[in-house]
Amino acid sequence: MNTTIQLTIDGMSCASCVGRVEKALHKVSGVTEVTVNLATETAIIQGSASYHDLVTAVTEAGYQVPLTLKQFGIGKMSCASCVTRVEQALAKVTGVVSASVNLATEQAQVNILSFVTDEQLEQAVTQAGYLFIPLNTDSKLNQTNKSEPFYSKAWWPVLGAGLLTLPLVFPMLGMLFGQEWMLPSFWQWLLATPVQFYFGARFYRAGWGALKARMGNMDLLVSIGTSAAYGLSLYLWWTFNNDQGMPHLYFESSSAVITLVLLGKYLEHKAKRRTTDALRSLENLKPVEATVLRLSKWQKVSVSSVLSGETVKVIPGERVPVDGEILQGKSHLDEALISGESVPVSKKEGDIVTGGSLNLDGILEIRTTNVGTESTLSKIIQLVEQAQGAKAPVQAIVDKVSSIFIPVVLLVAITTLLMTGIIFDDWTSAILNAVAVLVIACPCALGLATPAAIMAGTGTAARFGVLVKDAIALEQAKNIDLVVFDKTGTLTQGKPVLNEMTVINGTEAEVLQLAYSLQINSEHPLGKAVVDKALNQEIQPVTIEEFQVVAGYGVKGNIGNNSLMMGSSHWMQELGINLPTEQIKTPGASVSWLASQQADELKLLALFCFNDELKSDALLAVKTLQQEGIRVAMLTGDSQASATWVATKLQLDDFKAEVLPADKAKYIRQYQEQGYQVAMVGDGINDAPALAQADLGMAMASGTDVAVSASSITLMRSKPSLVPTALTISRLTYRKIKQNLFWAFIFNAIGIPLAAFGYLDPIIAGAAMAFSSLFVVSNALLLQRWSMKEK
Repeated sequence: MNTTIQLTIDGMSCASCVGRVEKALHKVSGVTEVTVNLATETAIIQGSASYHDLVTAVTEAGYQVPLTLKQFGIGKMSCASCVTRVEQALAKVTGVVSASVNLATEQAQVNILSFVTDEQLEQAVTQAGYLFIPLNTDSKLNQTNKSEPFYSKAWWPVLGAGLLTLPLVFPMLGMLFGQEWMLPSFWQWLLATPVQFYFGARFYRAGWGALKARMGNMDLLVSIGTSAAYGLSLYLWWTFNNDQGMPHLYFESSSAVITLVLLGKYLEHKAKRRTTDALRSLENLKPVEATVLRLSKWQKVSVSSVLSGETVKVIPGERVPVDGEILQGKSHLDEALISGESVPVSKKEGDIVTGGSLNLDGILEIRTTNVGTESTLSKIIQLVEQAQGAKAPVQAIVDKVSSIFIPVVLLVAITTLLMTGIIFDDWTSAILNAVAVLVIACPCALGLATPAAIMAGTGTAARFGVLVKDAIALEQAKNIDLVVFDKTGTLTQGKPVLNEMTVINGTEAEVLQLAYSLQINSEHPLGKAVVDKALNQEIQPVTIEEFQVVAGYGVKGNIGNNSLMMGSSHWMQELGINLPTEQIKTPGASVSWLASQQADELKLLALFCFNDELKSDALLAVKTLQQEGIRVAMLTGDSQASATWVATKLQLDDFKAEVLPADKAKYIRQYQEQGYQVAMVGDGINDAPALAQADLGMAMASGTDVAVSASSITLMRSKPSLVPTALTISRLTYRKIKQNLFWAFIFNAIGIPLAAFGYLDPIIAGAAMAFSSLFVVSNALLLQRWSMKEK
């Protein structure tokens, strides 16, 4: 069916952009007509193409469609088939670009266009037979209300069904000793009926909803299977000749299966909550109140009402309520749950503090910078939530299997019933075997295998100061065999010190004044080192006109008719200056030259040598990676001598020096063409293209926002040793995914044939099914016990 779709397009700047977008959209299957308007920045598309395909086409053409990520809870899901059903319902909503539902977190993530409302999403979820639960209210998923009656508690169905089932199952123990403890038929029926239709009502409701949607799920299998055992018992009871003693009924089978499934779901629910421990720990760091200076006095207010620029007071024992800069006071802050750093950090006036940190021993007055959703803690929580709710690429295979799993199981059960009944003329055994097939084949374990491992893995990573943006990064990380580091600020401290200045023309004071005047507006670490040196000597700057940063080379500007240039050896050589490199005395120094040009006269004024210490854990990081069979390289815009010194100290496998910012991505691409799976680690704006080009981008959180946004993994501490930690956790997480999928499939591959041929009693099948779900979640939780000592 042809429809008209309107998309907002960001990033267009000229008529050629319009043509490029139109060309990209025309290639999408189902598009019949496209009109792109540069003035309104919109595209109007006629045809039957999906929003997902259209948005993908625009993105691949180099432009953006503004999307909003919505997260909300989904209630009443029971298995992987429910996930598929909810995703399909959400995908049908006009304006939904993509929908991902996570069984382990019981949450949905949808990318939507601006016109989609919460009411539309809620209606889609409700019509599919599930509950829509907003996450920004007190009805958060998994939240318990202590004041609710006992029959609404999660444990009540398990306890109630268990108490009624125990008298039905207990006589089976007597049979092992030749004792006949079986209850009369009436009492068996009286005990089994509440279990079947009161405690088991949830299976009927959810199963009926699945039937109406023409889909299958776990509840449908359980309800059909237990109803068959219950109905068979009624039939045998009513048709039994009382003169022959007591009939052999199967009420204990139907009741035990329901009880075991309820117990399994309860234990699974408890285990799944443990996978989100890291996220809840971060949520608990958020203070509720803050002490703010208003109207010349300190007032206790809600943290949500604190504005940027206000002054906040934090006393010992309190958590810092917002991101900010210390105006007054000094203290030690515990940032362990934010950065993963266990040692308290000393903070003084002028230092930056992060909301959620624990103030240990001093009174601090802080000027707020980032509040609300812009705070570091809020962004960390958002990243962890998104990662835990995301799907690994391997999940696509599981989703395909789940979509056909229930119909196949029903077919196997019907075949078992007919074959056993017709061939062996034993319809009682035929029904019981079919029931066992339905019960053992629950796809819960299959649906939980991947998300449970991702939640546990990303939570563990967050605990060590590693933030994983999405599940795709986990899969990429396991294949990395080459890690490329930026040098300044990544392998080195990023705080170079000017330790050698050689004057070639002029006096030391004149040369330092000119260099200071040029670098005072520079953000480069070498420029800041010059400024620090000049400030220590109380030198006054002169006015620089037409100041300009020459990317990858240095800075330049004018003083009257005199042009000044300060930058790399490469730049000076391009200008035609012969450099007296023999005057460089500091081994491995970063070098910068100051030159001037007046009329046609170009002369060298001075040589500056800077020393930037290696980070204390840089060698450990390199050695650890190399021991794991990963090659380590370095890309830097610094001089050949400086790069060689660092490479020798760290025993790197390869390095490139004097690399222009625009060329870093080119070198990454060259490594990839050689067959390497490359991870790039950086922290600066100039690293962003390389981070995006790499198979896996890893950015130091101390770096620029551009670098962090271009990366797939963010390291909360500026420590290279977190790189092998991130890769190790990623590999372990993916190993757990494969283990869980193996066991989920093996349970069904072995269990279904055994049940079909009569080797599994329905009760044993129910226990095995409950155990399989609990097993994959517990196996994933083993990730939370990992520590750096295990590497």
